[in-house]
Amino acid sequence: MPKKVIIIGSGFAGLSAAAFMARGGWDVTVLEKNDQPGGRARQWKADGFTFDMGPSWYWMPDVFERYFNQFGKSVSDYYKLERLDPSYRVYWEDGRMDVPAGLAAVRDLFESIESGAGPMLEKFMEEAAYKYRVGIHKLVHKPGRSLAEFADWELVRGVFRLDVFTSMKSHVHKYFRHPKLRQLMEFPVLFLGAMAEHTPALYSLMNYADVAGGTWYPEKGMYSIVESMYQLALEQGVKFRFNEPVTSIELHGSVAAAVATSHARYDADVVIGGADYHHIETSLLPASHRSYSDAYWDRRVMAPGCLLYYVGLNKKLTDVQHHTLFFDSPFDTHARDIYEQPQWPQDPLFYMSAPSVTDPTVAPEGHENLFLLVPVAAGLGGDTESVRRQYFDKLAGRLEKILGQSIKDAVVLNRSFAHSDFVNDYHSFKGNAYGLANTLKQTAILKPSCRSKKVKNLFYTGQLTVPGPGVPPSLISGEVVAKEVIRNF
Repeated sequence: MPKKVIIIGSGFAGLSAAAFMARGGWDVTVLEKNDQPGGRARQWKADGFTFDMGPSWYWMPDVFERYFNQFGKSVSDYYKLERLDPSYRVYWEDGRMDVPAGLAAVRDLFESIESGAGPMLEKFMEEAAYKYRVGIHKLVHKPGRSLAEFADWELVRGVFRLDVFTSMKSHVHKYFRHPKLRQLMEFPVLFLGAMAEHTPALYSLMNYADVAGGTWYPEKGMYSIVESMYQLALEQGVKFRFNEPVTSIELHGSVAAAVATSHARYDADVVIGGADYHHIETSLLPASHRSYSDAYWDRRVMAPGCLLYYVGLNKKLTDVQHHTLFFDSPFDTHARDIYEQPQWPQDPLFYMSAPSVTDPTVAPEGHENLFLLVPVAAGLGGDTESVRRQYFDKLAGRLEKILGQSIKDAVVLNRSFAHSDFVNDYHSFKGNAYGLANTLKQTAILKPSCRSKKVKNLFYTGQLTVPGPGVPPSLISGEVVAKEVIRNF
C-alpha cells in the first residue's frame, strides 16, 4: 500500500506539493477550508464579473513552464499566454510613463529620461541575469535546512556577484540618478517585501523578471493557473476535500498520526502544511510540539498586507492599461507607513489592474473590471467598513482626477477585502498578504524551517518558509518540500 500524505491547504504551494507527492507514488489527500482550490488566488464571480482575488501579475513564465514540463506537460496544454505591451503604466505627480515590453525598448526609455541610463540599464541587467539564473535555478531549490546545502562552487565563487550583503537601494542608486528610474527599479520590493534599504540586492533578479522575462496574462485570468494545477493534480491521482477546515493534528508521541477536520479524520504517514505556517503551529499543535515561540513569530518582519477592492463599472474607461501603478504621491512616505511607523497611509500609492482591457470575458459587455490594491502594514487592524469606504472614495477621487473620467457614478459592484478577511479566510498571520519580507535575516536557512523540529513527519510549504513569497516561489516551494519528504521517507 502506498504511504499516505495529508496536505493542509490548496494554494499554489499545496497544489504543487500534491502533484509531486502523487508522482512519487504517494496516496495524496488535500484538505481545504474554502469551497475551491487556490488559497489566496481564489476566484470570485458576481453579476457577470470574474475577479482574481489575489495575484494579478504573471512574471517568470519559465518557472511555470518548468513546473508543467516535469509532468510531461506544457503551459500551452492548459492555458494561453499573452505578453502585455506596454508591460504597465506608471503615473507620477507630473505625468505618466508607459513601460514597454523588451529590454531594448526599456533601454531607450531610460536613456530618454537620464543621459547614460540606457547603457547602465544593460549593465544592471547583466548582473540581474546572473542573479536570476543562480537565484531562481539554484538558490530557491535549496530546502534551507543546513549551510552545507550552499557548498556549491558556483554559489561560493559568485557570492559577491549575488550582492547578498548589499542593499537593493544602494545597488540601484549606483546605476541610476533620476528619482523616477530609481523608483521603477525599487517598486517590486516595496510591494512584495521590505524597504529597498533593507532588501538584499540579490532581489534585482525581480527586475530581470520584469524587463527581460516580461509581463504576461493567462487567458481568462490568473485563476487559469490554479485550475490547471488542480487538473494536473487530479490527473496524478490526488484527492481533494473542500469545505473541510482542519481542526487539529493528532500526535502519537512526536509523530503526526492523523489530521482531523470539522467533518472527518484522515490517517497520515506524513503531513505537509500548505496553509499558514503560524496558524498550523499555534492552532493545530500543542504548545509542546511547536518549533517556534510566540516571541520568535513576533520578531518576524512581514511583507505588506493589502487593502483590496474588486470593482465593477457599468461603462468602459478610455486610455487605460491592464496594469497601472499610481506613484503620484510621495514614495518614501508610504514606505515608512508600511515598514517603519505602521499606520494607515494618508496619501497612499496604489495599483490598479483592469483585466477587462485585455480579456472581455471577465466583465459584461460594455463594462470594466477593476482590481485596486493599497499596500499597508501587516498587522494593521481597524479595517472597519467606514475606513474601507473612506479609502475607496480617496482612490476613486484620484482616479477621476488622473484619468479625467467619472468613476464613482459608474460603480455597480464593489467588494473590499483587507486584514480581517485575510485572517478569517486564510488564517493569515498578522493579516499579511505576501508572507515574510525578503530581508537578509529572513533568507534561506534563516526562514522558518520546511520541516518541523518537534514532529518528525510534519513538513511545511508556502510563503512563510523556503524559498519565500510570490507565485513562482510557491510552485518551487511545493517541489522542494515534496523532495524532502520523499528523501526522508
